[in-house]
Amino acid sequence: MKPYQSITIHECGEPLVPIPLETFAAVQPHPYVCLGAPYGDRSPYWLRESVLAALHQAQAYLQHQHPGWTIQIFDAYRPVAVQQFMVDYSFSTLAQQRQQQPEALTAAVRQALLAEVYQFWAAPSLDPATPPPHSTGAAVDITLINAQGQAVDMGSPIDEISIRSHPDYFAPEGEHRDDTVHHHRCLLKKTLAGAGFRQHPNEWWHFSLGDQLWAWQTQNQTQQRCIARYGRVEA
Repeated sequence: MKPYQSITIHECGEPLVPIPLETFAAVQPHPYVCLGAPYGDRSPYWLRESVLAALHQAQAYLQHQHPGWTIQIFDAYRPVAVQQFMVDYSFSTLAQQRQQQPEALTAAVRQALLAEVYQFWAAPSLDPATPPPHSTGAAVDITLINAQGQAVDMGSPIDEISIRSHPDYFAPEGEHRDDTVHHHRCLLKKTLAGAGFRQHPNEWWHFSLGDQLWAWQTQNQTQQRCIARYGRVEA
């Protein structure tokens, strides 16, 4: 159990709505769909209504500062079945990268690899009290597209299981300093923070608004009790 999962959820009942892909850039075809992830009659491009409104606000700020730039949606809503599928896929991929066969791992090695995966992927819990953030429709994975229609350099790909994914990995005070990449990551964070989103501590691309992780981060910053307003959306 992660610390943020202790946050109370008072589900507000707000609907999940499709993201207008004519307004935002989007990664298509969606990579998880291409892998066979079981979305059913839903799509990776859905969010809670107020979360989508905040995303529009973030993009308006971005385009005021950088005309012609857009937010690119990589991923948003995930049923728990998709979360399970991607955790399994990520675990298998990580094992193969380490020259190991998933089915031949010892219990200790399996647990160590899973611990790495769970730094970046939430457990696919069906417990209503501990939903994966993306399964609430309140989390979105994004990057930026510049005025030339090119993806902005963020220093590492979305979903990379590596410390390079940490938001401040390329910060000036660190040994991996890259001022351009760090500036881009800071711009992304500022763009989303201005609309009320909070960034995942391990993932430069992951932002949420109204879920447990958001409430936990807000509570830690303000020192005032905060609850989540979005729980799991049934597939």
